[in-house]
Amino acid sequence: MPKPKKGPRLGAGPADQRKILSNLAKSLIEHGSINTTVTRAKTLQPYVEKLITKAKKGDLHNRRLVAKELPTQSSKYERGFDAVYTLFDEVVPRLDPEREGGYTRIVKIGNRRGDNAPMANISIIFDKVEKKAVVKEAENATKKAAKKASEDETVKDEAEDLQADALEQETVEGADTANNEADTDATADSSEDKEKDAE
Repeated sequence: MPKPKKGPRLGAGPADQRKILSNLAKSLIEHGSINTTVTRAKTLQPYVEKLITKAKKGDLHNRRLVAKELPTQSSKYERGFDAVYTLFDEVVPRLDPEREGGYTRIVKIGNRRGDNAPMANISIIFDKVEKKAVVKEAENATKKAAKKASEDETVKDEAEDLQADALEQETVEGADTANNEADTDATADSSEDKEKDAE
């Protein structure tokens, strides 16, 4: 026996909830993204993901199981949008084959004017799945590049410090030689003055 969901149902009863979920799923498959209340979006998400999982198998049996859940035509005499065909032949081929679940995304979009009901956007995800190893390799590469850049900066700073020290030493040595030359000139002048005084 199927277990009913916990908490209040959508609509007036179980049959009404099935109709609501069926119509919401049809709209989501048709448009790829719909706005609805947060409660309905959270109830719709596992319902649609089970249908997409069946559609990924792609055989006749699963097509019939999905057709039981979705309305296939708008009226008895007039064919409208066929959700089963669109799901199997248009939506599933666009999905990333490496994605093994999490086919929908819910984003809260604020409250509705009037009754202030919390609203959400639910959409089917067609993006590629990035493997964790690829993401980690990319992160490691960026870390190595940043580390190398910081090492290059430290080496550059050390080289600049060494150049600055060398320049300071040259200026100090130049000043010392100038002082020594001035001292020798002064001693030479003083010795010449003494010789003149002695004469």
